[in-house]
Amino acid sequence: MPEQLSQETERARGALPFGPAEVTGPSMVPTLHHGDVLLVHWGARVRPGDVVVLRHPFQQDLLVVKRAVERRGAGWWVLGDNAFAGGDSTDYGAVPQELVLGRARLRYRPLRPGQRSPFAVVRWALSALRPVLTDRSASRRLRAR
Repeated sequence: MPEQLSQETERARGALPFGPAEVTGPSMVPTLHHGDVLLVHWGARVRPGDVVVLRHPFQQDLLVVKRAVERRGAGWWVLGDNAFAGGDSTDYGAVPQELVLGRARLRYRPLRPGQRSPFAVVRWALSALRPVLTDRSASRRLRAR
């Protein structure tokens, strides 16, 4: 199942070079979780290991978030960080460059309703806003598949 982004993402994309995107689905766990909000740099240059937002090759009205692993021909081989979720290049092959829309820069994880204890709130506050880092081990994961 591909990691989907909210429909608000598509409307916000055309106006500014940076915009929010809400994540739904499990394919990028543990890096991203359902409900996380990304700050996406639309049109940014993509490098191997970057978390990217792209159009699904077979359902182009669906935006997904994956990790760009390597260039293959005129496109990108993309994988989810959760190998058990599927919905990546192992299913649909390399994604053409024109379908890769932007690169995730920051991740905001909202406070869950059950997090009320002082310890849980402090733990959330320390990890709620994080940069989305390039994973240099992405090529090792590709070889392992």
